[in-house]
Amino acid sequence: MASLKEMAGHRDVKLGACIMEFESPGIGHIYRAAGADFVFVDCEHSGIGIEGLKRILRYLEAAGMPHFVRRAGKTYPDIATALDAGAEGLLLPMAGSAEEVRELAGYMKYPPDGVRGVALGIAHDRYAAGPPEEALAAANARTVCIPLIETADGVENVEAIAALPQVDLLWIGHFDLSCSLGVPGAFDHPDFVNAHRRIVAAAHAAGKSIGRLVASPEEGRRLIGEGVDFICYGTDASLLLQAARGGFEAMRN
Repeated sequence: MASLKEMAGHRDVKLGACIMEFESPGIGHIYRAAGADFVFVDCEHSGIGIEGLKRILRYLEAAGMPHFVRRAGKTYPDIATALDAGAEGLLLPMAGSAEEVRELAGYMKYPPDGVRGVALGIAHDRYAAGPPEEALAAANARTVCIPLIETADGVENVEAIAALPQVDLLWIGHFDLSCSLGVPGAFDHPDFVNAHRRIVAAAHAAGKSIGRLVASPEEGRRLIGEGVDFICYGTDASLLLQAARGGFEAMRN
């Protein structure tokens, strides 16, 4: 299976799902058996803390499942602790400007590319660092930076954000974006549609991949047709709910 970094480097379609609820040892193997290409671990809206995240990342590693993580914040401790725990990539929430993203990307990289504090021989390098210079360079090379465009400011600056060499792919936070634009949940409103198109176009112009969460296969197919290549289909809880509800309704009827 390709790494997250390798998948971010091409525009072929990648399909995945989001972990928000189930800290199960089998979760990575379940998604791999289902055919997922990646998993998104959401710590912002789930209450998953650093200890829970460390366990989930070990389960995903055991299954060989590429992944990225969203923390609740974007301070240096938020970023550094998630990477030290072994996150392959990080979503940077509420990315508003190129200057901000450049600074946050610096938190993700070891010197000379950034200012991340050095800790080797721990979870992020599978406890086997090797020579320090090689280990630092390898960590910098595999770490994936994903600005989350979910504000009006982010849209206004998206071309500059996408053009940053530190950025590997962009992600659209569609619900927060609709709220920031003053049209909560109105995903067919012209302001939202135009903003969405601008984000996708900026990613394409910069040669970067672009991702989004979707609620249904139909929505995913539509967005693939619009140029979105990382498709995150639902959350663990929502997929279980849909499957269980559908089965119960079918038997009752």
